Amino acid sequence: MKYRLLAGVSAFVTAAALSACSSGAESGDGAAGVTPVDVWLMRDSVSAAFQEEFTEGFEAAHPEIDVRIQIQEWDGIGQKITAALASNDAPDVIEAGNTQVAQFAGSGGLLDLSDRKDELNGGDWLKGLAEPGSYEGRQYGIPYYAANRVVIYRKDLFAKAGIDASAITTREQWIDATTELDKGGTQGIYLPGQLWYALAGFVWDEGGDLATESDGRWEGALDTPEALRGMAFYARLQALGKGPKDSDEDDPPQAEVMAQGQVAQMISTPGGANVVVEKNPELTGKLGFFPIPGKTARTPGAVFTGGSDLVVPAAAAHPDAAVTFIKELTGDAWQKKLAVAMSYVPNRTTLASAVAGDPGASAMAAGAANGHATPNTPGWAAVEAENPVKDYMTAVLTGGDAAEEAARASADITRAMNAGS
Repeated sequence: MKYRLLAGVSAFVTAAALSACSSGAESGDGAAGVTPVDVWLMRDSVSAAFQEEFTEGFEAAHPEIDVRIQIQEWDGIGQKITAALASNDAPDVIEAGNTQVAQFAGSGGLLDLSDRKDELNGGDWLKGLAEPGSYEGRQYGIPYYAANRVVIYRKDLFAKAGIDASAITTREQWIDATTELDKGGTQGIYLPGQLWYALAGFVWDEGGDLATESDGRWEGALDTPEALRGMAFYARLQALGKGPKDSDEDDPPQAEVMAQGQVAQMISTPGGANVVVEKNPELTGKLGFFPIPGKTARTPGAVFTGGSDLVVPAAAAHPDAAVTFIKELTGDAWQKKLAVAMSYVPNRTTLASAVAGDPGASAMAAGAANGHATPNTPGWAAVEAENPVKDYMTAVLTGGDAAEEAARASADITRAMNAGS
């Protein structure tokens, strides 16, 4: 899973990648009556044990199909997929980051799967996976798995302050608890100034968005009253700790900061807790999780849904077998097993109970019910490449006028999104 888009690929890079985009499996159809399905899955999206179990189970149920999975690296995958889609040697199934699908669909390189939605359980897909998997009203990406941010907290520090984390169900309750924790050398929360995915959630909570579309033209929307309220809440929360105002969660790595022992909370995917404990084993058993709170107790806070969709290249040699593969991997039985094995959120809201025994994954699943995606257009790649949202956040947090800075950032978003139109 990647939380960013990859920009367009140059002709030189495309040519270089074409030489590497072959599936690496035997050419041809293999044994008589057996159809090979070449699949690209991403590093760490499945474990070796799950891959083996699924392949054996699938081929037992579908002896007419030979599954050939290759694990791909995230680094450079956008260029590699772009090259594959433009070639005559594309795999049959590709795992793509959910926010990448519009980019690939816009090029005409993906098979339209709209007429297969019903058989693929499209009625209750997670919105944060399904929406970016569609493009111009057609469904190209089939939701695979999801992950989103939650609050990771120190159970011992909460207990010492007399705070029950399970009772924090609204943003104002969260502010009150964080204020109580932010004393005596402890940071109430470590929140860097440029964690723009968290800001997006607060903007969505207020009814705003990062950008909006009208008559085919996209415009930045950080200067709307709703988006400004989201930024105002971010500033209130960020002030209850010592997070740097001019960097994101990777500089310095926020899990390493929390591992130092003076941070009560951070916003992260649950995997961040593993890093904290690796860096400071004394915190083993002291970390808990809860969904990012919403404006009211009725609905959890909006979150950016990261994760993957499965797509079929238009040039796939075996599209029907590819859909059979996708149907199995995204169906009830294997989605539940995948969620348990990898601590993921299943692709459908009705399967959330599969991770009830995993505190981090269950907190993610609760938040995923209010999941969102970035603007669903290939033009968003240009925005993330220069990311005026981060600059805007730092400007406001260091004293800039929020309305003026938001108008400037919105103009930058508008320019970037429409540069190629």
